[in-house]
Amino acid sequence: MSTGPGTGSSESVSGSHLLCTRIDGNGGQVLAQFLQYVFSGLTVGSIYAVVAVGFNLIYSTTGVLNFAQGEFVMLGGMTAVSLTRAGVPVPMAVLLAVCIVALCGGALELALFRRLRKHSVLHMIVITIGLSIVVREAALHIWDEKVRSLPYFSGDEISSVRILGAAISPQVFWVLGTVAVVVAALHLFLHRTLKGRAMRACSSNPVAATLVGIDTAKMRTLAFAVSAGIGALAGCVISPISMTQYDMGTGLAIKGFAAAILGGLGNPMAGVAGGLLVGLAEAFSVKFLPSAYKDATAFAILLIVLFVRPHGLFGSRGTEVENR
Repeated sequence: MSTGPGTGSSESVSGSHLLCTRIDGNGGQVLAQFLQYVFSGLTVGSIYAVVAVGFNLIYSTTGVLNFAQGEFVMLGGMTAVSLTRAGVPVPMAVLLAVCIVALCGGALELALFRRLRKHSVLHMIVITIGLSIVVREAALHIWDEKVRSLPYFSGDEISSVRILGAAISPQVFWVLGTVAVVVAALHLFLHRTLKGRAMRACSSNPVAATLVGIDTAKMRTLAFAVSAGIGALAGCVISPISMTQYDMGTGLAIKGFAAAILGGLGNPMAGVAGGLLVGLAEAFSVKFLPSAYKDATAFAILLIVLFVRPHGLFGSRGTEVENR
């Protein structure tokens, strides 16, 4: 799919209404185009950031690299769309979708990952990839291959907010605001609540956490549920401008993993910076490269980081993939 600077940055996160740009006069053309790239990059980068946070949260608590993380985003959007078509108001549909997908994430940990946690990291990666395929095929049978979307939270597809010559869809601000609130809430949860501190203790030293009475099994289940829930919320807010389809999760998982590696594997908050950087890099890459090569940007970033700084921009040198 060919996309310009005013569209999403991958086939899974794209749409003709992501950024509706109207540039008036030659004087403001450069600035308006720059803002177009920036908002496009920040919007898709925010979704990559949420996926990266999910990767890091699950990995830091369980040691599992969950390549089915992108499917949580897809399931959130698809579930919310189905609920709205059944007559449920959009806010309630989004809330129910987040709860349903969070419960599914917790159930997956209980039914599958808890039984398989003694397997090697490579085995777990293969298992999560297989799980992603199963979820994607199940979604195909439930919702078919048609593209769906939620209604715009504010305005419609032709509504725009003009900023220095560039007209930005109001839904973009919903995406950016929602992701900012999610990241802030997650930070407060991890640092200000007993459950969050227990989860961080499991991340730092699972054996010591067990010795002081923390139920590490419950913390793993909670990590999966929280990661699935925030992924579902991201899928809901991006749906009006990117559309939602059964196969969108694969691309998001790859980009989210690249963002997690870039920020620093195992550090949930570092994944936010990684996601935004990947999104901005993709958005600006179409200025210098054909749009067909746009999706290769995340892979190029991943390879460069693995060669130059394998522990990520904000990770410690002791960070490594190991069984927990």
